[in-house]
Amino acid sequence: MTGQSIIPSREKQLEMLQTMLKIRHFEMAAGQLYKRGVLKGGVHACIGQEAIPVGISAHLHRDDYITSTHRGHGHHIAKGADVRRLMAELMGKETGYCKCRGGSMHVAAFDVGSLGAYPIVAAGVPIAIGAAYSIMHRGSDQVVVAYFGDGALGQGTIYEAFNLASIWRLPVIFTCENNYFAVSTKTEATVALKDIPGFAASFGIVGKRVNGQNVLDVYNAAGEAVDRARKKEGATFLFFDTYRFEGHYFGEPEIYRSREEVQKSKDELDPITLYIATLINSGMISKQAIEAMEKDCQREIDEALAFAQQSPLPNPDEYARYVYA
Repeated sequence: MTGQSIIPSREKQLEMLQTMLKIRHFEMAAGQLYKRGVLKGGVHACIGQEAIPVGISAHLHRDDYITSTHRGHGHHIAKGADVRRLMAELMGKETGYCKCRGGSMHVAAFDVGSLGAYPIVAAGVPIAIGAAYSIMHRGSDQVVVAYFGDGALGQGTIYEAFNLASIWRLPVIFTCENNYFAVSTKTEATVALKDIPGFAASFGIVGKRVNGQNVLDVYNAAGEAVDRARKKEGATFLFFDTYRFEGHYFGEPEIYRSREEVQKSKDELDPITLYIATLINSGMISKQAIEAMEKDCQREIDEALAFAQQSPLPNPDEYARYVYA
């Protein structure tokens, strides 16, 4: 990869900030619903990791594909998903993306190219390979982004996927969101590789380590990877260092890390705070404009909540509909 900086337009930079704020507000609302007992099952927030899907999706077309994870709300929103339908899915309503069959961890939003979230670790990666294989046969210029966490690096399917992507020169961007904890286990305790991005070279795949808290760094790395994929030059492995500010799921006791560590990360590594400072210092936006943007995002999430709350529950007699075996 060249490492040359790509400067996005002012419009694109402000759009990225708005999307990051929308994701943050959505996740905070989901957290409140979970604490009130409205959302059932585990809910995994990507608060602190917003820059990664936003910087990547800034280069994607609507018909490009993504495969997601249990921590996938931000992936879907960055790709353009309707937050009303996404919120309705979390709340188990008929108007949700999967008509209540998916919930927080199994959302698919086909209208924006999301092929689904896969709570089984690394399960979305071979799905991404299949999608990329279909692109190759159809001859389109689409690309696929396969999201996974650092815990997936212990799964053999990752290495099988790298091998196939290399053999067939597939248009896929392998995207590891390294938030340093696979549930509660640190990455270095489970991954023997010291140069994790470098292992991609053994498959003939370009690999790069990127600061996942800087949306402009993400944007630059993703731009090169997407460009390579569209030109049929093969796969790329992007390894993003990031940090999740919430526990593995809302309400987790987090006995594996100290409150001081989490607070320090919030103070120093918040991707939204860092990006706002960059935009203000460059004269691209004012504090007043940011406040207005925050209000717009909150209003959109409030409307999504109202839509979900007013939506009907699914008919219990049709519980098996849309389920295939």
